[in-house]
Amino acid sequence: MIDAVALTQELVRFDTRNPPGDEAACMRFLAALLETNGFDVTLSDFGINRLNLVARRGDGPSPAFTGHLDVVPLGSAPWTHDPFGGEIIDEKLYGRGACDMKAGVAAMLAAAIAEPDAPITLILTGGEETGSNGARALAESGALPAAALLIVGEPTAGKLLAGHKGAFWLRASTHGVTAHGSTPHLGDNAVYKAARAITALEEFGFNHPPHPIMGSPTLNIGMVSGGLNINSVPDAAEFTLDIRTVPGMSHAHVHEQLAFTIPAAELTTLVDLPSVWSDPADPIMQKLAAAYHSATGGDTPPTSAAYFTDASILTPALGDVPTIICGPGDPAMAHKIDEYCDVAAIHEAVEIYRAILRLT
Repeated sequence: MIDAVALTQELVRFDTRNPPGDEAACMRFLAALLETNGFDVTLSDFGINRLNLVARRGDGPSPAFTGHLDVVPLGSAPWTHDPFGGEIIDEKLYGRGACDMKAGVAAMLAAAIAEPDAPITLILTGGEETGSNGARALAESGALPAAALLIVGEPTAGKLLAGHKGAFWLRASTHGVTAHGSTPHLGDNAVYKAARAITALEEFGFNHPPHPIMGSPTLNIGMVSGGLNINSVPDAAEFTLDIRTVPGMSHAHVHEQLAFTIPAAELTTLVDLPSVWSDPADPIMQKLAAAYHSATGGDTPPTSAAYFTDASILTPALGDVPTIICGPGDPAMAHKIDEYCDVAAIHEAVEIYRAILRLT
């Protein structure tokens, strides 16, 4: 048995901010822990100081649990608590990544070690926060073992989620001709082209019916930039699009729609992660719901997340296995200053994961 709370503290004390991305020391620490507890462990790199880990116990397709070790930057505002201290104050464990998602990783390892007879696969990744780079490298390597189902330990406030929206991020670039700011008629203003494109997208319709649980797809313009100085006509501008999609949508088709709507902009794909959805009526999903009920005494109606997870890559790579998202921590705390996870939520997650291992 290991203490999931103490392990969360240990993980928070590793600086795994992404960017720049450096999960190596933290991943090796967990590899040693798992090997000591009887797991076959494989580490694989996808860049300098970038590591993924696959640990396995038992034969044949088993429940696979996944979590990432990279965390987002600290932000510009000062922290009240040491972001790499793992302090516990008033039953809250503070630190960058405490909620997203080192508590979830610690809970799944604690559950796995507490159920030594249960077959299990642990898939720990780096690079999730910048578009699931680590999970993509694992999937492309062919190193993933067979799995019966996938449990993603992202923070869900302890609820059981059956999927999440997809993420389709693009950069739109416009081009013009520079000229002196006093003679704009001699130039071609790229910022005006970007502004017209942004205005055209404000009421963009995807022409796709809403998902009964996830609702409708969304589009947000997140960043805009253009020009080099005040007294020149800008010859380049760009803006970014954050599109969240629902099951049944083709990102290629969305790209075609956008290109038709804003023909003056050149589109570059930055992140392309599909949505994930498992039918709650599926027998395995029903079994997972029963395990959740046995651990918590409660039930959660079918619901989903707006954020993306490594399941966008891992679920199809594992053969579109039934997938749930369930982990400790309030998702509203993710990426915030003075991020924390309630200690009680970590203990509850261990019990949920143990129940899943016992029932599968």
